[in-house]
Parts: sequence; structure tokens; C-alpha cells
Amino acid sequence: MTRASPPPGPGSLTTTQRRLGRDWRLAALFLAPTAVLVGALVLVPIARSIVTSTTERHGQDNVFVGLANYIALAGDDQFRTGVVNSFVFTAYAEVFKVVLGLAAALLLHRLRRGRALLTGLLLVPWVVPTVVTAFSWRSLLDPIFGSVNTLLTASGIGPLLASAHLVDSWPAGWLSDASLAMPSVILVNVWKGVPFFTICFLAGLKAIPADQYEAATIDGASAWRRFVHVTLPGLRHVITVTVTLSSIWTFNNFDLIWLLTQGGPGNVTAPYVLVAYSKAILQLQYGAGAAVTLVMLPVIAALVFFLVRTLRADTGNKPPRWTGPSRTVLPWVITAVATGLLAWASPQIFWKAAVVLGVILLIAAAVGRVVSGLQARGGRRTSSLVSGLGSGVALAGLLAFVLGPMYWIAVTAFKSEGQVVMREHDLWPTPWTLEQFGALFTNQPFGRWYLNTVLVSAASTAVALVCAVLGGYALARLRFRGAQGFTVTVLLTYVMPGALLFIPLYQLLIGVRLTDSMWSLVLTYPTFTLPFATWLLAGYFASIPAELEEAALVDGCTRVQAFRRVVLPLAKPGLLAVALFTLTNAWNEFLFAFVFITKDEYKTLPVGMQSMIAGDVVPQGQLAAASLLVSIPVVVMYAFGQRFLSEGLTAGAVKG
Repeated sequence: MTRASPPPGPGSLTTTQRRLGRDWRLAALFLAPTAVLVGALVLVPIARSIVTSTTERHGQDNVFVGLANYIALAGDDQFRTGVVNSFVFTAYAEVFKVVLGLAAALLLHRLRRGRALLTGLLLVPWVVPTVVTAFSWRSLLDPIFGSVNTLLTASGIGPLLASAHLVDSWPAGWLSDASLAMPSVILVNVWKGVPFFTICFLAGLKAIPADQYEAATIDGASAWRRFVHVTLPGLRHVITVTVTLSSIWTFNNFDLIWLLTQGGPGNVTAPYVLVAYSKAILQLQYGAGAAVTLVMLPVIAALVFFLVRTLRADTGNKPPRWTGPSRTVLPWVITAVATGLLAWASPQIFWKAAVVLGVILLIAAAVGRVVSGLQARGGRRTSSLVSGLGSGVALAGLLAFVLGPMYWIAVTAFKSEGQVVMREHDLWPTPWTLEQFGALFTNQPFGRWYLNTVLVSAASTAVALVCAVLGGYALARLRFRGAQGFTVTVLLTYVMPGALLFIPLYQLLIGVRLTDSMWSLVLTYPTFTLPFATWLLAGYFASIPAELEEAALVDGCTRVQAFRRVVLPLAKPGLLAVALFTLTNAWNEFLFAFVFITKDEYKTLPVGMQSMIAGDVVPQGQLAAASLLVSIPVVVMYAFGQRFLSEGLTAGAVKG
């Protein structure tokens, strides 16, 4: 075999290569698809949205009005309510997701057996589509047919809640009562988000060296002090990134709230995104709707800036050594200020949330104190038994909370219509029947929706994966000027919410006459799948030893041949992980499909299932059957791809 010389050294580079980078030609070729899609579908629409926000629609014409749309928002009660609702919804949801996610991660971290199985079960709420989440909880929280009121009444807890004024009346209208709707929506968001926090925190706990805890124990630190001064500092980076990302997603949430309450009753749950949708899509005032989303841009930009700074910080250092308790008061000051703002913005929710959070923390503190006391008295075996029993009870309660709604969906799907209406055999269908599945395919174009979803998800995933493979490799391996800036741009577009894009993209699709077409979804879904895929694959490619590729170059391979023959086969876990994530995101997407598609023949599953509800008529059995059929493919993919998912995400997260 003819042996080629290594890549040229700095002295043999041309003037252009010294200015633009050694690999600028290949980098331009590999990055072109990603740059075109990100520029055309994210950056240009945002710029167009800024221009649109300075106009007002008069008949068929758009008239320039300057800052009038922004000024009008100052006196818009609906807008002010939407902004407050978004802040309240995000703040409470993040607090509970952090607390419950950290508790679940600590419980799982202590397990020696069954951790993988329990982790997989805890992932179910995060994996299932949002439309399934919404309909399962709507069914459970229904004041007449739901099982929550039935179980709370039978146990005596419901009347106790009413007597303690935690609910205004009993049975409670969880989603229809103005005082309970927002806490109920927060609860559902927490249920869906806790698995994401648990997985991230569990990975962070594994990275904390055991000698940190040993040093603290030798110094006489209690379990609480070890948690505060070892565990929390060791998780600082993970907590920061996870909470920031989740806050961006939660603050811009539309689909879950719309599917649960449509912003009601009386706009008490309407976020600012729903206000923008109402103005732009329902009232056709694109300028006013664009102004609503852009006013929130500084908030999102601040979160994104904080996230980028955190990710660019040196995360390769070891966790700080145990040096005794720290005296930092800044976190407590921030906590006090945030608590005061929440108490002022939402007094009705604040004290209810404080009671629930207080009970959770008291139980955790009591268990920890009992175990520490037994250990101090030398009862190692007894303390292990009590600790194991407490962990088992806590995990059982957590699994019941996580899997309860999914179990309800599964059994409801196999009930007859009579059992659903008459509330017979709630927890176990008698007899089991396929009646709901037959009615679903007979009464609804469910098969067409399913096929549409498969086609759109597969096509958009293929586009995102091909572009991300080329772009990720260029960012990880090739040397060219502007690589750092392009990486930051990709990250920025990844965290940019659909709320900022759906109005200009809707206008763009109208202009090219692609609304009510599956092409509208295939073209726009890369706005949220491609940036994430590129970012993750760049991290994964960087984790592959460069020496392997250099050896191929020395053996006579070109850069493209080395990429195809060496790098791609080694990157298979990362490719499968990215394909799984992008396919799932496309499968579950609601906002774009809801805005861009109105005809039944082009609807995807989430939008089609939402259209099955006509006013107050909710076909619970058919929706349960549909939810089961929608969830099964995603759950199966995650079950078989869990090993590749963990390997791919771990390498990508460490390097990315």
C-alpha cells in the first residue's frame, strides 16, 4: 500500500489556509447543509419576526407602526397575565423537579441491583408523547369520571383537604377550578420532567469520587453536612445546566397547557406563548403576536447566555475537595429573593406548594436522622435494614406516582364503553375487550394520522441526521476560522424555543403555499432537531481518539475516506442516540403541527388526537387506545436503544 505523508505542518500552509484554517474547504462543504437550514429556518425567521413586530395588519396590507405593538402590550391585561403565568409555572415546576429528581437520583444511586430496570421505568413519563401525558392526566383528574377524586374520597384524604382549605370544595374540579388549575398543570409538568432531572443527577452522582465522602465522614460530618458540602458542590455544574435547559423549555411551554386547559379557566393557566398564538393565528395580527414573543426574548437570551457560559467553563476539573463546611451566603440570598417574588406573584399557590414541599423535606430529613442515629450507635446492620426499608418504600411511592397514569391509560384502553361510562371495574377491565381500538379506527382517520407521523418523523430525522453528521464532524475535527462561533450559534439555535419561530415560519409557509402539507413539517422540524443533533455529535466525534484517524491518513486515506471508514463505524452509538432523540422529538411535536396543519388528511397523531375532543364530549376509551398505540413505538425504541443511548449521550455530554 502506498503510504501518504502526514498532514502538512504550519510551514507548508498557503496564505489562505493560514487565514481561514487548514481545513476550511472541507469544513465549508460539510457545514453548508447545516448553515443553510439553520440560517433559513431559524436566523432569518427571527429577523423577519423583528420586522413583523413593527407592522399592523389592515385588511390585506401590513402597515408600519413602529413600536406601537410593544407600547400596546404595556396596557394589555391578557399579556401581563400570560407573563406572570409563565414565570409562576416555570418557578414552581423547576423547584419540585429539582427536589424530586435529586431524591430519586439519590435513591437509585444507592441501589446495587435493579438500577437499570428502575431507571428505565422512571423514563416512561419523559418518553411518552406530551399528548398522551395530557390525556392520561385529564382522565385521572376528571371531577366525575377520574380516579383521583375517587381514591382520595375513599381514603378520606379528599374531605381532609377540603377541611384544611387546600381545596375550595369536594369533589374537586382540578382543571376547571380557578384555584386548582395552575397547581394541577404544574403537577403534570413535574411528573413529565422528573425523569430528565433524575437521569442527569444520577450521572452527576456517579462522577463524584467516593473519597470525598470518606474524608467528610472521618471529619465527623453528619449525613446532612455530607449532602450539603459534598453532594451539592459535586452536582453544581449538572444542576446548573439541567435547571437552565429545563427552565427554557418550561417557560416556553405551549402544548401541555393547551391540551390540559387551553389556558382556562379564565386565563389562569394561559402562558405568554398562548397569548402570542391567539393574537397571531386566531386574530391574524402577526405584528402583535410577534411583539409578544420578542418581548420575552431578553429573558430567554439571559438564560441562554448563562447556559453558554456554564457549558464553556472548564468542566473537566475534579469536584472540589472536602475542606469543611463553607460559609457562602449568596445561594441563601437568591433563594430568599426568589421565594419572596413567588409569594407576591402567586399567594394562593405559594402556601399550598410550601406545605407539600415542607412535607417532602420533613420526611426526607426524618429518615436521614434515624439512619444517622442508628449508625452513630453502632447499629450498622439495623441502620442498613432501616435505610433499605425506607428506600424501598420511597421508590415504591415514586414508581406509583410515575407509572400510575400509564397504568390507567393501559387498562382504560381495554374497557368496554359501558365500563368507561359507568365507572365499572376501574382498576381491572372485566372483561377485557378490543372495542375501543375498533371504534378508534372506525370513527377516526387514525391510520392516516399514524402514517403521516411515521413519514414526517422518518423524513425529518433523516435530514437532521445527515446534516448533523457532517456538521458535527467538521466542528469536532476540522481546523478552520470561526469554528467556536459556529458551535455557539448551533447551541443558541438549539435552545431557541418554537414560540419565537412559529409566527414567522407560518408566514413563510403561507407565502410559498406549503401550509396544510406534510412538507411544511418536514421542512420546519429541523429547527429543533438539527441543532441538538449537531451539538451532540460534535461532542461524540471529539471523544473518538484522533490517532485512529491519523493512522488512516498515513496509510493513504483521504480525509473523507478516513471519516467514512474509521470515524463513522466508531460513532455508531452516538448516531443511534441522536437518531432516537430526533425521531422521538418529531414523533411528539405538537405546536408546529397544530399551527401549520388544519386538514384531517395531513394531521399527525398529537394534533389528530386533540381534534377527537368535540366541546365537552371526550371519548376517553378511544383516546386511551390511541395513547397506547402512540406510546408503544417510542417505549420500544428506548427499551432496545437504552445501551446505545447511555453510551452516546455520555460521550457527547462529556465532550460537548
